[in-house]
Amino acid sequence: MSVITIVFAVLFYVATAILLVFTAHKIWQYAKTPAPLKIPTTPAPTTRSGVVFRMIKELTIFESLFKSSKWTWLFGWMFHFGLLLVLLRHLRYFTDPVWGWVVFLQPFGKYAAFMMLAGLAGLWARRIFVDRVRYISAPSDHLMLLLLIAIGVTGALMTFVEHTDIVALKAFFLGLFVFNWSALPPDPILIVHLSLVILLMVIFPFSKLLHAPGVFFSPTRNQVDNPRERRHVADWATRLESTKTG
Repeated sequence: MSVITIVFAVLFYVATAILLVFTAHKIWQYAKTPAPLKIPTTPAPTTRSGVVFRMIKELTIFESLFKSSKWTWLFGWMFHFGLLLVLLRHLRYFTDPVWGWVVFLQPFGKYAAFMMLAGLAGLWARRIFVDRVRYISAPSDHLMLLLLIAIGVTGALMTFVEHTDIVALKAFFLGLFVFNWSALPPDPILIVHLSLVILLMVIFPFSKLLHAPGVFFSPTRNQVDNPRERRHVADWATRLESTKTG
């Protein structure tokens, strides 16, 4: 077994453990953080079902971003939808036999890489050319966009320019699940692509990409607008009121 196969097998195990453990820990922190004040962005729904519908719109069409900035919404939606199709297409490397709907999505996911890259390019241009966005952009914001673009470019190169042995690649990933490692194709572009993916997995729980699970815990989005019907009273105020009445 080659050294490359051993190194990348170990790296994927470590990266997966970091991704799952630290992301789960962050979600646990989000869930445990109290949000006693009613601060939903108005106009807000007054029922729980309305909140669910609002969250669905946020997750699918980015409603609040559309109202805020049409160009940012366009580039953001292009990136996220393109990324979704690309990720669904990659399921063929982890399933045997490949599910029928994954087979159906293959041609769409193949060209969705260009949509994803166009969206990323627009979001990066926004951080460079829009004054108020450039002012609040940290180096990590630019590096994260560069990392995602590099992953997309190397993936597209393997699809349209320099093909890799996808049969061997699938055997490698399926072997990781059962701890029966198969040889990883030593193609340079593939090695770079997988290295960048591993890097993304490792830094994901500590980056702004945590907005993916974090959106579900945003009080401005997930709260019902019923401050009068369900008024929050702090503990100290309750004790003070009891003292006065007593």
